[in-house]
Amino acid sequence: MKTDIKEIAERLRGMRDILGLSLEDCARNCDIPVETYALYESGDNDIPVTFLIHFASLFHIELTTLLTGDAPKMHSYALTRKGQGSWVDRRKEYKYQALNEAFIHKKAEPFIVTVLPEPSDAPVPLNRHEGQEFNYILNGKLQLLIHGKELILEEGDSIWFDSALPHGMKALEGKEVKFLALVF
Repeated sequence: MKTDIKEIAERLRGMRDILGLSLEDCARNCDIPVETYALYESGDNDIPVTFLIHFASLFHIELTTLLTGDAPKMHSYALTRKGQGSWVDRRKEYKYQALNEAFIHKKAEPFIVTVLPEPSDAPVPLNRHEGQEFNYILNGKLQLLIHGKELILEEGDSIWFDSALPHGMKALEGKEVKFLALVF
């Protein structure tokens, strides 16, 4: 299943309406400028997955509901078969495949992240979000910038870090990189 930004933006607007909140209320609660929040709801701008996780947590909504429009229902276990998690088209540098859509009240959000190759001189965009993150490299070679430090990760390497620190990633050697990401 593929989800695009326009669909997620519609669900953000719908959730805000259901909660009876204004654009200003949501922006203030999410600690972002109202202009940024309005861009997210427009569907014409990238919506960071970390923002969606924060929004879902803040308003006690399952991330799955924002990503797919469906509410998770599984309490004991949730199985995601190979290639079956929803792909979220958010930005050209990364692709996210959600791996835990059906389990309710999860403590972490797992994704397969694909980092597409960029020109070697392309800058590495940095982001930050509350919580912690664990990444395990499945294939490829990844440059990770974190809190001013540059790390090179290869297949089988893993890292756990404070995701409130500025961090960004870039695929190296002109090849895509895939990694398992757990966002706590």
